[in-house]
Amino acid sequence: MEKVSDTFRSGLNFVTENKKIISRGLIAVICILMAVWFVRHEEAEVRKVYVLIQSASPVYILLGLLVTIGYIFLQGMMYQFSFKALGKNIDLMTLTELFLRRNFISVFLPAGGISSLAFFTSKTERKGVTKTEIHLASSIYAVCGIVSVFVIAIPAVIWLLFQKSASNSELYAFGGLFILILLLYFGIKSFIDRGRFYNFLLKYQPDLEIVMEQMSDGRFSVIAIVNCLLFSVLIDLAGILHLYIAFFAIHVTAPFEAAFMGYLVATIFLILSPFLRGIGAIELSLSVLLVQYGMDSVAAISVTMIYRFFEFWAPLIAGMLTFLFKKNNLILRILPAFLILILGIVDIVSVLTPSIASRIQELQGFIPINFIAVSNYFVLLTGVVLIFMSVFLLKGYRTAYYLSVGLSFLSLVGHLTKGIDYEESLTAAFVVLVLLFTRQQYFRKGNKRFQLFGIRTILVAVGAVLVYGIVGFYFLDKIHFNIDFSFPASVKNTLLYFAMIGNDLDPQTIFGRDFLYSLNFLGGLCIAFLIYIGIRPLIFKPEMEEESWEKAKALVDRFGDSSLDYFKTYHDKLLYFGRETEGFIAYRVGIGFAVVLEKPVCANENDMRSLIKEFDQFCKENDLECTYYRCDQDILPVFHSLSKNSLIIGQEAVVNLKTFSLDGGDKKSLRNAVKNIANKGFYVKIYTAPVKDGVLQRLKAVSDEWIETTGYTEMVFSQGIFDKDELKQQTIITLENEDEKIIGFANVIPDYVRGEGTYDLIRKTKDAPGTTLDAMMIEIIRYFQSQNFDYLNIGMVPLSGAEENKDITERAIKFAYQNVKQFGYYKSLREYKSKFSPEWKSKYLIYDDSYALIRIPSALNKVVKMK
Repeated sequence: MEKVSDTFRSGLNFVTENKKIISRGLIAVICILMAVWFVRHEEAEVRKVYVLIQSASPVYILLGLLVTIGYIFLQGMMYQFSFKALGKNIDLMTLTELFLRRNFISVFLPAGGISSLAFFTSKTERKGVTKTEIHLASSIYAVCGIVSVFVIAIPAVIWLLFQKSASNSELYAFGGLFILILLLYFGIKSFIDRGRFYNFLLKYQPDLEIVMEQMSDGRFSVIAIVNCLLFSVLIDLAGILHLYIAFFAIHVTAPFEAAFMGYLVATIFLILSPFLRGIGAIELSLSVLLVQYGMDSVAAISVTMIYRFFEFWAPLIAGMLTFLFKKNNLILRILPAFLILILGIVDIVSVLTPSIASRIQELQGFIPINFIAVSNYFVLLTGVVLIFMSVFLLKGYRTAYYLSVGLSFLSLVGHLTKGIDYEESLTAAFVVLVLLFTRQQYFRKGNKRFQLFGIRTILVAVGAVLVYGIVGFYFLDKIHFNIDFSFPASVKNTLLYFAMIGNDLDPQTIFGRDFLYSLNFLGGLCIAFLIYIGIRPLIFKPEMEEESWEKAKALVDRFGDSSLDYFKTYHDKLLYFGRETEGFIAYRVGIGFAVVLEKPVCANENDMRSLIKEFDQFCKENDLECTYYRCDQDILPVFHSLSKNSLIIGQEAVVNLKTFSLDGGDKKSLRNAVKNIANKGFYVKIYTAPVKDGVLQRLKAVSDEWIETTGYTEMVFSQGIFDKDELKQQTIITLENEDEKIIGFANVIPDYVRGEGTYDLIRKTKDAPGTTLDAMMIEIIRYFQSQNFDYLNIGMVPLSGAEENKDITERAIKFAYQNVKQFGYYKSLREYKSKFSPEWKSKYLIYDDSYALIRIPSALNKVVKMK
């Protein structure tokens, strides 16, 4: 039971941390199931769709493909103007390729086209554009794409209102639209004038100030942005034209209004269902809308299929070709995922379209008709699962790979046993060969214990449900369905309704209806759980042994050279020891990231490179991304040589103890603080290890009062907590009176920088004089001076130091530090530390790519919390 409980908790954690991906996936599942349901209930019409598409006019198909080519180049021009808005001129072919590759990858990303904007920046960077400028231009591109839909929707709605006599509801809609336009106008005016709306947005998006500065300095070209918007409108018009051409391609008559409204509806569903680029949702919604404009269902489905070929499949194939002609390994990951997606769709379409009668007759001589029916249902289920496997295959999950190979092989066999569909079987065979060829690309491990538990559970559950259904149908009273089920019929209907695709039975009683619903519900649960155990990655939970801590402390004693090395052996960390290199890395895991505290502990830079490479591979194998927190500037070349990026996140204050003095006018407040504390009868006292338990009890009371008064929550990772066992072995500096009442204390911790000392906690009581902390700092400085230290590290100030403004990220950090109220504490913290005339050393965050940078703050927030 304990193992089951642990498995349940780990599963719950997985769901919590991935709730956005899961919710988008569920939306996609619902959309695809709706499309399957629609097609199944229109089965008679679907049989005619294939014939109708075959009779489509080649001239109009060619015309539609020419429009698609224009559509692709319009996207490139739109990108071109988004870069021109920043004063950057990039050639059209480079940006057209950028669109095609991002469009292709967006099919497999949970957030669709928006998340794809973080990819494929290297070629554009070689044109002399920074990553920040690429992402900013991509943002302009994305915003213009959304606004253009709004631009064409407004006149469309107004035109529709005036085409016919307006009812009260339509007048209300027109009035609401008019109010919306007014609000949009005043919102834009407030933004330009930096009014209330602008200030409201600034609270949540501080880098808007940087954008406004560039606009006011003339670094933003408003004309280029307007042109970008105009090209986006042209792209929307090309989409409308695609749909209108599809009408002519199959010789149906429909007004231009149908094409206009159909495109708007399809675009809305694409925005609502970005996962898999709206597959299922768009097909269903557009077919239904076209039926409302007078088309029969066969023509509506045929038009939709041709439109989606122009708008979705043709650009997708073109995007795939941009990878095929590139000599890099990315194709090894993308092509299999794309082929699995295609195979899933082929499976579904093959089941929903009629089989060739002559093949079925030939097959019946070898295979029972019931087995042929079962093959159809399994191929359909396999197709649905393969579509979702494509996403996780792209991520490199090993379990998704094995499931994809198995399901592809089942597709191969299933197509042969359901109708000798050798064309589909050859497709499945090709996919299997590609998967086998690229097997080394899938290294992310699954949780074996959970998978074994899940497989056993699903087998028992499926068996129980099948027995329940077969026995239920066989012994049901005839009154519930007006059918006396034979055993083969019981098996057939159980499988049908278990797979949620049965629709032939007409229940005559409430009991019969509920029996079918129960089979649908239980089947849905089993299928969902089967998919879950197949794609669920490893939940990383290593256990550290006491020997590991002793080994880490020994390595710190030998190789330590940082003020943070002491915290690398804190028990809140996980430790990675080099396989071939002597050294270790201290890290914590949060939100799919291994967050490393500073740099590896090792002998030299060569060993550091080796350890970083090893740890990168270790993270890949355990489904983790990696980032390094609070690294010094002098080790940045090591990370940069490994193609990693850096971002300044703050500065560390280091006091020169040899030159520090309380003399001078700027130190008057510090002299007064020391004098004030002495006049009130307090004096400094130093306790050396081992500290007595009675002293620790008094320190604990001070710490608890400080936490209660400030509302501060103790953190870990790059700082310590009040731990009696740790403090007992340290030097404690206190301020107390003759009655031994402690009003403030600090604990001295090891600092492995030669000649440098540091402390960890510095806390005071609620009733301590206001100058207590200043006096404590002076006493800490005096203590280290008496111990002949050269420097004192007094800690980091977050967000401080982004003065060079290298890119928009650093400019946003600087602006937030200087202007945003929520970050005012950091500014005052720097002002406080500056009283001690320190030297400032920049600290950096190391990360792999800008897409990871978006998610790292959440990971940091997770790892610095108490256990």
